[in-house]
Amino acid sequence: MRIPQLTMEATYAKLAISTEPARLEITQPPAEMTIEQPPADMRIDSVPARLTIDQSQAWAAMNNKHVFQLIQDAADRGRQAALDYTAHVAAQGDELMRIENGGNPLAEQAAENSTNPPFEVNVALVPPPFSVKVDYEPGRLTIDWNTHVPRIDVKPHPPVVRYEQGAVHIGLAQRPSLHIDVSI
Repeated sequence: MRIPQLTMEATYAKLAISTEPARLEITQPPAEMTIEQPPADMRIDSVPARLTIDQSQAWAAMNNKHVFQLIQDAADRGRQAALDYTAHVAAQGDELMRIENGGNPLAEQAAENSTNPPFEVNVALVPPPFSVKVDYEPGRLTIDWNTHVPRIDVKPHPPVVRYEQGAVHIGLAQRPSLHIDVSI
């Protein structure tokens, strides 16, 4: 006996999926910004320093004087010498006038007038110390600043966003099928 044979042939379904990707585009326009910085005001006041050096006393000690000063000094010394001599002679005259008081004024005066006074020798520093006078007045410097705050103006712009939605398409690429065959 013959047994019927059953043959089955199946085809599976196949899906077809296609996608369109989404697109996102973002642009950021730059902000508009203005900055203004007013310049600072500066004022400077200065008084210069002053240095005064007086060395006339040092020059005078070295006998390096102006001719008018030399003449004046010589005249002063001559006048003083004349006054000293007049006083000396007057004193000797007074001694002679009182000769009756005793003593030997003529011999004493002759001995005094015949000898010169001792010559004075002295070591001196030329110019003498502290003969140069120095006076210093320091200067002054005043600086005044007036600063100004910068003026900043910012105008931001929002970002520009463009979005295209994506899509997914699903379809049937192959239909399922079942084929049955019976053979004897």
